[in-house]
Amino acid sequence: MKKKRILLPVLLLSFVVGLQSCKKEEMETTPTPTPTPTMMSSTYNYEFNNGQVVSTAAYDGMHMDNLMAAMNVEELSSSQTKITVTLSNTVSGEMYMVHAHDAADPTTTPNGTPYNESPNTTVFTQMGNGNGGDLVLTQTVNMSYADITTMYDGFFVVHDPMQAINTADISTYLVVGAFARDQAATGYSSMMYAYDFNTGQIDPSFAYSGTHANTLNGMLKVQELADGTSRVSVMLNNTMNGEMYMVHAHDAADPTMTPNGTPYNETPNTGLCTLMISGNGSMAGASQMSMMSANDIMTTYQGFFVVHDPLQAIDTTDPTTYVMLGLFAS
Repeated sequence: MKKKRILLPVLLLSFVVGLQSCKKEEMETTPTPTPTPTMMSSTYNYEFNNGQVVSTAAYDGMHMDNLMAAMNVEELSSSQTKITVTLSNTVSGEMYMVHAHDAADPTTTPNGTPYNESPNTTVFTQMGNGNGGDLVLTQTVNMSYADITTMYDGFFVVHDPMQAINTADISTYLVVGAFARDQAATGYSSMMYAYDFNTGQIDPSFAYSGTHANTLNGMLKVQELADGTSRVSVMLNNTMNGEMYMVHAHDAADPTMTPNGTPYNETPNTGLCTLMISGNGSMAGASQMSMMSANDIMTTYQGFFVVHDPLQAIDTTDPTTYVMLGLFAS
């Protein structure tokens, strides 16, 4: 009887050990799942064309220079990549053409450009209508992420929708830079100046007299360019739809020396700022290039910023016809 009692625990222990051995073998033979590879992704930011690529070819046109671009390159597989371009501050209703152009020896291209003038359709050629905000364009390409971000040698170009496309003229490009590469920070200086409706800030006797709504206000921007020149941009808010606004810089002058006693030369300074802005019912603007340096405009130039009333005949002798009047870049 005592022998049976001893055998029973021994048999139970052997059974438990056997079960544990089977479980251990099952665990050891279960294959380890292959980890899913991490897909790569990078984003590259592009500034407005202020001459970063070609110092003498900064953008020259009517588009506002607040447009920016971002490119996201996303790995889809070992042989496919998705490229997404986001343009910020687009103009509503304007068609933006965005291209990749292969780099080339400028001594071998027809117009001396550092790229082939025909875009590379297999890398990126997209278009889209501006909406007043962000415009997103995408393209899937049959190239690896590594090839796009390390091997492909080309330029990223955003054409001005307000001019005919001219791939030989870099000054018509809103944005231009190395394709899918980090862009060096330029550090070019710029300054914005705000102007209110003319209520006599310069002189109470100069306060506007007319029928234009006093909700109009504006902004002047002076941007340093790579070659030492500058871009002068003006944005007007609450414009009248269909009306043409004449915007001028007038050099300061001794009123005892001017024909009509004005504290400025009545002839505008065409080399600094003489713009025509077509009102659209909201914000409208325009830009021009100036041979003056941004530093000279912002620190030494003495003059007046003038926006003429589009509802009256221009009269540079009568400041009460100015819907905006202030010191230029001050």
